[in-house]
Order: sequence, then C-alpha cells, then structure tokens
Amino acid sequence: MAQRIRSTLTRLIGAQICLHAAMTGLRMAAPLMALRAGYSPAAVGLLLALFALSQVFLALPAGRFTDRHGMRRPVQLAVVSAVLGNALAAAWPTFAVLCGAALLTGAASGLTVIALQRHVGRMAQDASELRQVFSWLAIGPSISNFLGPFLSGLLIDASGFRAAYAMLAVLPLFTWFAVAGVKEHARVPTPEGHSRGSSWDLLHDQAFRRLLLINWLLASCWDVHTFVVPVIGHERGLSATVIGSILGAFAIAATVVRMVMPWVSDHLREGRVIGGAMVATALLFGLYPLVQTAWLMGLLSVLLGFALGSVQPMVMSTLHQITPHHRHGEALGLRSMAINGSSVLMPLLFGSAGVVVGTAGVFWAVGAVVGAGSRMALGMSSDHSRHRGSP
Repeated sequence: MAQRIRSTLTRLIGAQICLHAAMTGLRMAAPLMALRAGYSPAAVGLLLALFALSQVFLALPAGRFTDRHGMRRPVQLAVVSAVLGNALAAAWPTFAVLCGAALLTGAASGLTVIALQRHVGRMAQDASELRQVFSWLAIGPSISNFLGPFLSGLLIDASGFRAAYAMLAVLPLFTWFAVAGVKEHARVPTPEGHSRGSSWDLLHDQAFRRLLLINWLLASCWDVHTFVVPVIGHERGLSATVIGSILGAFAIAATVVRMVMPWVSDHLREGRVIGGAMVATALLFGLYPLVQTAWLMGLLSVLLGFALGSVQPMVMSTLHQITPHHRHGEALGLRSMAINGSSVLMPLLFGSAGVVVGTAGVFWAVGAVVGAGSRMALGMSSDHSRHRGSP
C-alpha cells in the first residue's frame, strides 16, 4: 500500500478505537451494574439489545447519508451522541438512563462504522488491497473491544461505575480531532441508465443475500460471547476486572490475527477463511460451558478471538466486490441493519433461553447452527463475483 493510504488508515483506526471503546466499555459496565443491582438476566438482555436497536433503524438512512456527505460529517455527529450517552450515565446511573445511554452510544458506533468502512473501501484499488485495508481497519474494533471493557473494569473496581462512565465520555473527543485532517473522496454519481431505487433492491442479488446470512450467523456468535461471559462470570463470583480481562483476551486475539492478515492477504480466499472460522467457532462453543476456571475461560476466549477475528475483513472485501460502487454506503447500511437486528433480538432470546436451558444450552445451540452454516461459506468465492464497480 502507498504511504498516503497508510497514513490515512492510521488516523481512521485511531478515530474508530476511541469512539468504539466508548460504546464497548459501557456495554460491559452497564449490564454488570444492573446485575449487581439485582436485575435478572432477561433485563440484562434487554439492556444489551438496546445497544443495537438504534442501529437497526438508522442503518439504511446512515448508509445513504454517507453516500451523500462522505465521512467527516457522520463521524462528528456520532461523537456528539457518544459523549452525551456516557455523560448522562455518569450523571444519573439508573437503569432507565443506562438504557438511553445504550441507544445513544450504539447509534454513534453504527454511524461511525458505516462512514469509515465506506471511506476505506474506496481507498483500495483491487481485491488484494481491499483485504489489506479492511484487515487493518478491523484492528480498531479489536483494540477497542479490549480497551473499553478493561479500562471500565479497572475504574469500576477502583472508583465505581460513575468514574468509568465519565472516562468513557471523554474518549470520543479524540475521534473528532483524528478525522478533521482526513481528505474526503469525491462523490460517486449514479451511472447513466441506473436509477438508485430502493435500498432493498440490493437484496435481489443472491450473493449479497448469502453474505448477509453468513454475517448474521457470525454476528450472533459475538452476541453470545458478549452476553454469556458476564453472566457466567457473575455466577462464578469473578470480579469486574477478571470479567473485563476475559472479554479483553478475546479482543486481543482478534487484533493479533487481523494484524497478520494484511501480510498474507494475497494467499487468502474469502470463502475458505469464513468457512473455517465457522467450524472452529462451533467446536469452541461446544467446549466453553464445560470449563470452570477463569484462566480456561480466557484461553477459549483467545481461541474464539482468533477464529472470529479473521472474518470481518473477508466479509467486507466480498461486500465491496459484489455491490455497485455508488451504493456501497447503502450496502453497508443493509449489512449493519441485519447484524444489529440480530443483536437486538438475540440477547432477548439468550436471556429467555438461559432461564429455560441454561447458559450451556445457549452456547451449544448457537454453535450447532453456525457449524451447519459453514458449508454455505465454504462454497462462497468472491473471485468469480462481478467487478466491484459494476452496477
């Protein structure tokens, strides 16, 4: 990659880390606060679902908004939302306010992801470079998935929940400064003879529908891990720092594998990487409920991070190759809508199912479904998809 692309990627990765950590830290701290206050796993599932609810309704408008306005303006709006959400949680840390903060920070994270992914996708010149830039960009959420929960856990144990929320309210301000110096791309006009139409028209493409289904299955695995680990940790008497460290170990592993991927991207094929990750995830989900100690939970969290961490760059590379160039924002919005719709429904389902079949049953059921879906991913090949800029 050219030096100019590396420099821009560095700024955008830093911007994403700061804003996304403001959401992931709250996503770990708020459910733990609710559990300590005596709320049920079902209530915690509702709270977690709210982090994705606003993204479900905003994803398509956000995609079109980024197609029209580029990257900086959406990210600046996201910064305001993330700061406000965490500041409200610090000032009035009640369950109702935490629910509102979840909506605000979730919306901020979703808008930022769509804007940055669209911008970075347009920086790449071919399929190999797409895999590289999305592998680098995917490092950002991996770091913030560690940074947010880990710092929150430390501050909760040292100074309480309000201190953690206050720290999370400051982080997005660094995002504002990081994106200020990034040059916008020129707007891509609609090709002559091709009306923009409805965003749902993109679903007429079979390859795009299959990619969304695979992405939804894998997103469910992230939701299971995020939901069940705090519940298991609370049941086993683990401290906030230990629970945050287990979730952080997952994030570190995802970061490591994504740091390796840009160097080997020429030798990777999207379908094989995604299918292999699904098989590995199914096996790890089968083992997770059987372990009893924190260090074994941490080990499985690391292995799961290796598997799931490899997926997002491959999904994003495929998406940018099979969708029209001038509608990348809309395609990203549909993807965000699908996976966040899952994140709304799945924690509610996990909370209810956990009462009936226990947390082990939740792990095993999701693992079985993901394992069965791996055949669909193994048959996927972006090499024969239509050109990334075609209508």
